[in-house]
Amino acid sequence: MTAAAFDTIADTSSSSRPGAWMRSEEARGLAMISPTFLYALAVLFLPVLIVIAYSFWTQNYLDIDRTFTLENYRQALTEPIYRDLFIRSLWISLTVSIVTVVFSYPIAWFISFHGGVHKNLWLFLITVPCWTSYLLRVMSWKVILGYGGVMNTGLISMGLIDKPVTSLLYNSNAVVITLVHSWAAFAILPIYVSLQKVDRTLIEAARDLGDSRLRAFLRVTLPLSLPGVISAFLIVMIPTVGDYVTPRLVGGKDGVMIATAIQAQFGKAANWPLGAALSVTTMVLVSLTAAAVVLVLKFTVRRIR
Repeated sequence: MTAAAFDTIADTSSSSRPGAWMRSEEARGLAMISPTFLYALAVLFLPVLIVIAYSFWTQNYLDIDRTFTLENYRQALTEPIYRDLFIRSLWISLTVSIVTVVFSYPIAWFISFHGGVHKNLWLFLITVPCWTSYLLRVMSWKVILGYGGVMNTGLISMGLIDKPVTSLLYNSNAVVITLVHSWAAFAILPIYVSLQKVDRTLIEAARDLGDSRLRAFLRVTLPLSLPGVISAFLIVMIPTVGDYVTPRLVGGKDGVMIATAIQAQFGKAANWPLGAALSVTTMVLVSLTAAAVVLVLKFTVRRIR
């Protein structure tokens, strides 16, 4: 047997040892990732598992009865007040997501295609409102939409109304307006990133083959930027379903959402299992709705093309 053969056998046997694998690049990579993964698992998934466990228990005055039950989910799904809050929360969240994406897409498109050397400046200006507190931004809309606020004062000065309008604040419309403004920047950025990846030569080819600007946009730009649109939609939709501050400050009784009921169960009502069941039901409904919206968007873009 040749020396090369002996070397091959030696390398094979040494690589099969556990110590050799521990010194490999794969092992070192796992060693670097594992602490971060375990930390993320503890911070993100462990609280969710605890909430899910609580949802199958029962509040017995000051104690928790850990006997398995589905009573909390029965209340969450059959009680009219919770059913109405689920429907209203999903409706407001979908409305906010659609309006935000519709308004954000032209801004992202303009920056990407016509921003020129000032793209970074435009992106900087878009993120400036996010430097302030979320609570302050919500309160500013309360001032703008209030009875004696900026909106009513402007409409009166232009002669469009004779007296202040009371329907601008403390309803679901005020919640939608406030949330759209608060989440617009988070929708513009992923759409902009997706538009930046669009190959401009494909658009030029579509124009050379006779497509109009609109048709080239519908057949090339929009489908290729769909990942950014979907990301923006989900980024806006998922947090707004469970928003608590905005409905509390500008929603009034007509703008109450499911987060208020969840807070009440974990707070004054001291019924953590029911609050957990409402939280889990909200997560499931949001996941199903988000999946349905993504499928609808992909199907619509394919039909347009």
